[in-house]
Amino acid sequence: MKSSRWLCPLCASTLILLTSCQSQDKTSAACHPKSISSLHGTDPAGFQSIFNGKDFTGWAGPLDCCEIIGEAIVWRHDKGGTIYTQGEYTNFVVRLEFKLPPGGNNGLAIRYPGEGNTAYDGMCECQVLDDNYEKATGEKIDPRQAHGSAYGMVAAKRGFQRPIGQWNYEEVTVMGQNIKVELNGTMILDADLSKVTEFMHNRAHPGKDRISGHFGFAGHDDPVAFRNISIKRLN
Repeated sequence: MKSSRWLCPLCASTLILLTSCQSQDKTSAACHPKSISSLHGTDPAGFQSIFNGKDFTGWAGPLDCCEIIGEAIVWRHDKGGTIYTQGEYTNFVVRLEFKLPPGGNNGLAIRYPGEGNTAYDGMCECQVLDDNYEKATGEKIDPRQAHGSAYGMVAAKRGFQRPIGQWNYEEVTVMGQNIKVELNGTMILDADLSKVTEFMHNRAHPGKDRISGHFGFAGHDDPVAFRNISIKRLN
């Protein structure tokens, strides 16, 4: 009789892989069937990928400010500019993963008109910023500049990012003039921008009441990376 502890070769190799994964970064490609894993798993019905991981098909703007490395959009050092989807969106949910360098700065362009400043001409720029930005750069920021904030209008909660060098998962829901931001499973922003009356530096945001526009990324010279980007239109 064979021992009850006997494992077939396939089972044994699977066990070795699972054991190895337990001691590795959970985003390691070796622990997933695809070369790029998704922290949020498979997208529910209705979501559509808006970045194919290979080229900038479906995107517009100064695309030379970025490059594609390992199926992720990565900003070139000292290159700024906003890239955005060719399609426009009214109400939607966008899911994505991002990775920051120390002091990294970027932003999500929400209902962007395709020109101008994302934070002022679009509905808003949803900040993508290292939570330790002040320590990394020595620069003081307004709370309304912290990660997840509706830039210059409403501050998000801080302290829910993963360590620098690890991928973070974020989900942003835009419905009417309300914007919600979930970071790594925690809601860090839930704001109705139509009710905002006080602005950073007393600078008004004329685009905050826009009802539609492009989705994109507002690069600020730092090699911030984005991957697994999908979006779902809402009624």
